[in-house]
Amino acid sequence: MQDMGTETRDSHDALLSENAQLRSRLEHLEAIIEKVPAMLYTSNNSKKAVNWCNVRLTDTLGYTREEVLTLGTEFFRQVTHPDDMSILAISQQKFSESKGMFGGVMRVRRKNDQEWFWVVGLGLPFTFDAHGNVVDVICVFLDFSNALDTGNQITEALRVVLRRRNEDVLNKLTAREKDIFMLAARGFNNKEIAERLNLSRYTVETHRKNIRLKLKVRNTPELVALARQIGVQ
Repeated sequence: MQDMGTETRDSHDALLSENAQLRSRLEHLEAIIEKVPAMLYTSNNSKKAVNWCNVRLTDTLGYTREEVLTLGTEFFRQVTHPDDMSILAISQQKFSESKGMFGGVMRVRRKNDQEWFWVVGLGLPFTFDAHGNVVDVICVFLDFSNALDTGNQITEALRVVLRRRNEDVLNKLTAREKDIFMLAARGFNNKEIAERLNLSRYTVETHRKNIRLKLKVRNTPELVALARQIGVQ
């Protein structure tokens, strides 16, 4: 019969073995996260400040982890192209309104470098407060230049994505709204659109209001920007 001392030692040895296995697994997962060929980080959605990032991000952008964490919102201002800064505000608002994924492309640059390069990213709500509001977001970004080995496929993929995006957007509109949307995207004002479509100016204004509501744009510049994004010229 096994005595109590032996049982205690066996139990202790089993815990040590289990602990060693868990530590080994944790180290393996940490190594994967640090070496995965993508920039990973989590950020506080309300403050728009990074609270964790992997080595790939620091190596790619030339900042130390301490710099990334202490710069807060300023980090994004330093690495993001001025014309793309609005994407950050849009994503922040999207996560505040819903729990879905947000994705897009933007230009960033390495510390003390003047050359911009394109990245594609996806963000997903990561943690929530007691009321279900998004607190932290987890994001992953890929450097487009590292995918040049499949340049033809990238071109085709973008063409298909834009076509589908075009179809999804336009399917929200009626036939008349599509006509007005196309003309507005080409820079025609309400009077000019009314003359081309043989409509009253009031009717065009009403349609444009409905278009803005359906497409969730606030003004003509945003409507034109959306049109360009989906390939409407």
